[in-house]
Amino acid sequence: MGIASFNELEKKVIDSKRKFRVAVANAGDSHSIEAIMLAVDKGFAEPVLVGDKDAIVKILGEMGRTVPEENIYDCPDVTEAVAKAVELVRKGKADFLMKGKLDTSALLKGVVKSGTGLNDGNLMSALFIAAIPGYHKLVAVVDGGMLTYPSLEQKKALINNTVHAFHCLGCENPKVGVLACIEKVNPKMPETVEAAELKRMNEEGEITGCFVEGPISYDCAMSPASAKEKDFNSPAAGDCDILIAPNIHAANILSKALTVTCKAESAGCIIGAKCPVVISSRGSSPEEKCNSIMLAVAVVLGEK
Repeated sequence: MGIASFNELEKKVIDSKRKFRVAVANAGDSHSIEAIMLAVDKGFAEPVLVGDKDAIVKILGEMGRTVPEENIYDCPDVTEAVAKAVELVRKGKADFLMKGKLDTSALLKGVVKSGTGLNDGNLMSALFIAAIPGYHKLVAVVDGGMLTYPSLEQKKALINNTVHAFHCLGCENPKVGVLACIEKVNPKMPETVEAAELKRMNEEGEITGCFVEGPISYDCAMSPASAKEKDFNSPAAGDCDILIAPNIHAANILSKALTVTCKAESAGCIIGAKCPVVISSRGSSPEEKCNSIMLAVAVVLGEK
């Protein structure tokens, strides 16, 4: 059974009656601060704002909001702000990270920095989850933000990362569709060969905690009617929880098609480090960024 909606996820987070400390790296933009304050109002977040204190206080004042003095760290320099935010997580003074007003690469540089970062050698991947109008549950599309052209072993690790996150969200046995443009193996299409190999790994116990189907086309993965029309029989047909795209371009294009054209509600974060890292698109609304905070909270909550 999958996760029905963001409302269901939000209820789970709120019902836990726990607040999670979110370290916002370079919190100098109104969208990020507005998003974290929305999460505060919902009762599941405590802001830890790292950046130019004067800019932060000014934005809060314009919003008519306040944050305890001890939860604002004055770090006007971007590199210093990232380092401080990461340090707060390492020392247990924050539960996870959120990107503020800076490039994603600058934040990730601090996350992966040897000795002081938050990565212990595991594969890090981007988790994007969407509530698509007309689909009966939330679905993940990966990886549209981190892995450019994942190898077979990286796709295996990507599945494990995403499945673990879904376990944390309460989905015990997610159905994983490894996408291709056809449902049969074609030696001239390496995506189909790798999809079939990932399915074999799942059948033989090398990938566990989920059901893997592949190669599978998007229509068969998402529409029982299409699967029936194509005589494609699988427990995952029209019922996928996770979609593994062949590369970053396919995943990114599909994710944006769902949000921009299909008006899907979405959330996303980076997983695989010692904590989730909330990195929303620059075009995301405060509400969407709040969804991403909620997703990260749910993942952390599931780890506890």
